[in-house]
Amino acid sequence: MATYVEERGLPTQVEAVPAADPAPLGLAAFALTTFMLSGHNATFIPDVIWLGAALFYGGMVQLLAGMWEFRNRNVFGATAFSTYGGFWLALGTFVILAETTSLGSGLKGPDVDNSLAWFLVAFAIFNTYMLFWSTRVSVAVFLVFLTLEITEIVLAIGFFRMAHGDSAYVLHLGGWIGVLTAATAWYASAAGVINGMSPRRVLPVGAPMWGEAPVGSRRTSPMPRRTEVASGH
Repeated sequence: MATYVEERGLPTQVEAVPAADPAPLGLAAFALTTFMLSGHNATFIPDVIWLGAALFYGGMVQLLAGMWEFRNRNVFGATAFSTYGGFWLALGTFVILAETTSLGSGLKGPDVDNSLAWFLVAFAIFNTYMLFWSTRVSVAVFLVFLTLEITEIVLAIGFFRMAHGDSAYVLHLGGWIGVLTAATAWYASAAGVINGMSPRRVLPVGAPMWGEAPVGSRRTSPMPRRTEVASGH
């Protein structure tokens, strides 16, 4: 009886090639859309113009950035960008339905303002734990989430007040804080673009506020990603 021995090769080390850093794009999409809506809330930008940006730039493009962050094994970036991409898509869709369809006609009196307030409260809850863990990313990203947290809370208060017949001055205040949020996000985005094209860091984003940096993280990125080596046959 002949005996055959199958020779099996050793596992081959395959280095996972990451996608280009999507964080600057996601931050830019968030910043511009936030600026447009915040400018409207602060009364210096007309209404409606922000809707297109919400659906396509802040919504679709930011959602794509989140998917690319999944490809790069960046759970924080993927969760943040995908969630706020969904935020803008949902907000834009709600406003369109409320203003132009029979579905919106079912909202009576203060229902729209109350709905928007609770929408912001729900996202502020999400933003709270992301704010805590943004301290493990970079100072720049922490400031984006901090200003966004304040914006969401102030806007929610403003919409609740308007639903009860009060003036819109708190909403206007939230708009100006939103402009500041957009500015911090634009800075983080610019840092990612400029630092990624330079041999050395040009715009600082700040180190994590506690703990060690993730293995293999790129400190020039506003959202450092983890690079790993995968094994395969």
